[in-house]
Amino acid sequence: MSAPESQVDGGLYAARQKIYPREIAGRFQRWRTIAAWVLLGIFYVIPWIPWGGRQAVLFDLPARKFHIFGLTLWPQDFYFLTWLLIIAALSLFFFTALAGRLFCGYACPQTVWTETFLWMERLVEGSRSQQMKLASAPWTTQKILRKGAKQFLWIAFALWTGFTFVGYFTPITELAGKVLNFSTGPWETFWVLFYGGATYVNAGFMREQVCKYMCPYARFQSAMFDKDTLIITYDDKRGEPRGARKKGVDHKARGLGDCVDCTVCVQVCPTGIDIRKGLQYECIACAACIDACDEVMDKVGYPRGLIRYDTQHGLEGKAKRVLRPRTIVYATLLGLLVAGLAYSVTHRSVVGVDILRDRNALYRERPDGKIENVYNVKILNKDSAEHEFTISVSGLPGVEIDYAGPTVWVGPGQVQGVPVRIRVPREAIAGGADIQVDIQAANQPGLRASAQARFIAPTD
Repeated sequence: MSAPESQVDGGLYAARQKIYPREIAGRFQRWRTIAAWVLLGIFYVIPWIPWGGRQAVLFDLPARKFHIFGLTLWPQDFYFLTWLLIIAALSLFFFTALAGRLFCGYACPQTVWTETFLWMERLVEGSRSQQMKLASAPWTTQKILRKGAKQFLWIAFALWTGFTFVGYFTPITELAGKVLNFSTGPWETFWVLFYGGATYVNAGFMREQVCKYMCPYARFQSAMFDKDTLIITYDDKRGEPRGARKKGVDHKARGLGDCVDCTVCVQVCPTGIDIRKGLQYECIACAACIDACDEVMDKVGYPRGLIRYDTQHGLEGKAKRVLRPRTIVYATLLGLLVAGLAYSVTHRSVVGVDILRDRNALYRERPDGKIENVYNVKILNKDSAEHEFTISVSGLPGVEIDYAGPTVWVGPGQVQGVPVRIRVPREAIAGGADIQVDIQAANQPGLRASAQARFIAPTD
């Protein structure tokens, strides 16, 4: 049960009732624990993994380079992020249509960090009943010590979370040295405190309030459900009428259903709802009520599944359809997008070229009768190795290029600007025309890129 509710402002508003979820074991809770360990492990461990002399995953904003293991992305590759966001949104639609709020119950950061803070709370304050007893007890030395120890763990973990978050943008070993020497920069300090503070408030205090009132997903999830979506349901026909009974008594002869009205399903719910009232938007599909009810059914000798994953059609005794037009379309689109992204990333060009015209003069007429334009050719090497490039030009008769060459060396992940002079015979052009500038790696002919520029000449 929750703490007593207090009314203010004449009953128009109610103070939040703190929820003390009861700890429960079961197959679904084991899966949730595994998911939490894996996700938290990924978040906290990856920044410490070295890769080729640098951090494996590092979003280097000042250098505008994003390192993801052996892959280096540049601002020009930002369309991959859009692609990835579309895949994430479609995945949410697919899994929601298939099995409800699986993401909320097993992988949502709010859920994962809230469970971590709950674990620390239980470690210090004890079980659900002990926590409620401690909350209602007067302030004593023991209560101050317990509450203080909990806050210490929460704050330390939240700050470590903020530190890890910033470690994805500043090399984490460098950041650790700055923290130990109290020499972090203003933006690093701000984001460590901001992200840590957000974790502390959301997971330590707001908890289910984020899911119920702040998360938009809870509001539009029903638009993605249909009668074949797997949801957590209470079998009303089997469970009602509910009521207490002694073990071994024929409850059916007394006109009772299988629900013993123990309210354990309510006690374990992290959002404080009663699943026996039907599907509610506050339900995050954590399946704690399923494990709790199965445990009770085992104790009283009834079949499991009074609360279970099922579909609306399943509850009505109709056939369940996992494969249906909606899920097939979602799965097909998702597969195509993932395959396309994988192909684009693995086959993307690791070199690029950009051409900027010199602003001092449109053109220059040389004594030898040729027209000369000056450009700055920027060569982008997105590869992890250094390359030697040659620059060539085409598009007009007799066009030639002159630069400090004959080759240009560009280091891994670097941009090299090269001033070039492009000349065209006077009789070959009037006014202006497009030319093409090509770069090619001398040590790897397959690495090449091209860009177009406008060549300007007199009109007469």
